[in-house]
Amino acid sequence: MGITWLFDLDNTLHDASHAIFPAINVNMNRVIAQVLSDAGAPAAAADVDAARIAYWQRYGATLLGMVKHHQMRADTFLHEAHLFEDLPSMIRAERGLAGLLRRLPGRKILLTNAPQRYAQDVMRHLGLQRHFARHVSIESMRVHGQLRPKPSRSMLRKLLAREGVHARQCVLVEDTLMNLKSARVLGLRTVLITQYLPLAHRSGPSTFVKRPAGVDVKVRSVKHLAGHLHRLRSRLADHDD
Repeated sequence: MGITWLFDLDNTLHDASHAIFPAINVNMNRVIAQVLSDAGAPAAAADVDAARIAYWQRYGATLLGMVKHHQMRADTFLHEAHLFEDLPSMIRAERGLAGLLRRLPGRKILLTNAPQRYAQDVMRHLGLQRHFARHVSIESMRVHGQLRPKPSRSMLRKLLAREGVHARQCVLVEDTLMNLKSARVLGLRTVLITQYLPLAHRSGPSTFVKRPAGVDVKVRSVKHLAGHLHRLRSRLADHDD
């Protein structure tokens, strides 16, 4: 049985924490501050930070909080959040990823909560786009017309049905634990990428010292996936009919 790989983008295939995420946070804070101010709500820096983080923790994407609570247009928020003066200069990634993906058996799908244009620009810069059969960005993550980005289980079910694959045939490769746990409940195999996690998560808390619950394989880099193929395949076989 062949494997279908679902790869996250930011902090999985490249280091978004270096420059891109800080810039996105600044952009989002600018938009949130304006929205709060226009509504007559407190819009000091601490209030804006708290709103951005709370929406991300509650919904898995700050975007959903802005849409739900402030009637923000999704496309407007995504555009404003991903404005960069020079994106290529901000991208950092390991060497050899293209070779790794070429040698890694199975079909590969990019599954990212980032917008399509940004994802395409990053993948093109990295030279990885040719190794992926499909790119699924946040604009495509809709269920019954509503945005349902990761960690939405209904979105994952719809994606699997559209691709004609069973959950047990799929491996989600991610840096975000709540996304992995959601996929694991559906029966997908899960791989946690740790090298771009915040330093606090790499040295502690204790849940990150060992393999967390909901994670089948924990590796530092996607370049180490090949070394865990046997383990992933055995886990896939364990759940085969």
